[in-house]
Amino acid sequence: MPRRIVCGAQLEAQELIFQPLSLAIGLRYLRAKRRNHFISFISLISTGGIAVGIAILITVISVMNGFEKELRERILGMVSHATVSTWEGDFEEWRELIERAGEHPSVVGAAPFVEQETLLKGRDVSGALVRGIDPELEGTVSDLGEQMLAGRLSDLSSQRWQVVLGVGLATRLGVGPGDSVTIFAPEIRATAVGIMPQVRRFTVSGVFEAGVHEFDSALAIVHWRDAQSLFKTGDGVTGVRLEFDDLFRARSIAQQLADSLGGFYRVRDWTQQHANWFRAVQMEKTVMFIILSLIIVVAAFNIISTLVMLVTDKQADIAILKTMGLSPGAVMRVFIVQGMLIGIIGTALGVVGGVVLALNVENIVASLEQLLSVQFLSADIYYISDLPSDLQVRDVVRFSLLALGLSLISTLYPAWRAGRTRPAEALRYE
Repeated sequence: MPRRIVCGAQLEAQELIFQPLSLAIGLRYLRAKRRNHFISFISLISTGGIAVGIAILITVISVMNGFEKELRERILGMVSHATVSTWEGDFEEWRELIERAGEHPSVVGAAPFVEQETLLKGRDVSGALVRGIDPELEGTVSDLGEQMLAGRLSDLSSQRWQVVLGVGLATRLGVGPGDSVTIFAPEIRATAVGIMPQVRRFTVSGVFEAGVHEFDSALAIVHWRDAQSLFKTGDGVTGVRLEFDDLFRARSIAQQLADSLGGFYRVRDWTQQHANWFRAVQMEKTVMFIILSLIIVVAAFNIISTLVMLVTDKQADIAILKTMGLSPGAVMRVFIVQGMLIGIIGTALGVVGGVVLALNVENIVASLEQLLSVQFLSADIYYISDLPSDLQVRDVVRFSLLALGLSLISTLYPAWRAGRTRPAEALRYE
């Protein structure tokens, strides 16, 4: 026997000794040049399909995470993490609650507020929510001071009967800084000329823009002392707004503070106050995940096609391996290895591509807008005019496990079919 053949056989034997047999054969099949080039083409399509599916899924979900984060930050710029109020009537123990909140290590800020829905009249009339705040404490529970387009929030403290309007509300009323606005209290009073509503004229001292239609078009801010006088609440307030170092523990901490007062109080956190917003975003994320996962499912079906054709192409090799003593389970593992390698390579490429896209999608979209001279999210129409992205490791891990799991499932039938190959029938016409 020629020495070169002997050396080759020895090297092959050493390679199989130091590797699991099924893994070694599977890797050899993957590296080997196939007589049927169509099988190689389908393998590349399967790998590319998984890679594209994972990359798109990571990018789209990261963008939706970015929108959710941006929305949460804008809403929480105007809404505190939690509020504590009474079920009915005015909150008289609010000072005690603020004192206890100041002693709690997780509380960042606490501020009283007085709230009432009523009518405002400028050049036109519009309904609005009038909120009385303490300008000195408001900065600890919201970012209202940073969202002023005109005037300053501290102007509410300098003199009485001043009001700050949302930009949409000011436009609808037809007023601006320096103009007068009449606020109607929901109570009426008897006078010599008949029953008259309780009214008070305020001077517009500023305009804010929160970037959320709900606040910009229907919120008016006054000093809480002015609100107490207008709405006749005495020394009571509507409730206390609280800010915490961990917004996801807001409800539990606020409930602890309310329980420490004794009695029954209403505790609401930011997820309850704007539940519809976040449920809508969560539903959209779920739907997009299901739809985009179908790309990976299609690629997994391609793996089935690839392995079925490969099993048919390697019938003789399988028969010889089984006559040499390779068990049906070991034969199955050979083709499971091949299918999983396609899945692993496709997943790895998809993760790399998805992470790169997710981290740079904002710059990519900006470049496309500049190149095409278009604006995909016009600032005149959308409050969020850029394309934010928030890449989360748990999403990358979840999508990778999904792709690998589908790849594994796709290998089971072709591998089972290969394990059932009968050597006599496979070698009959060889």
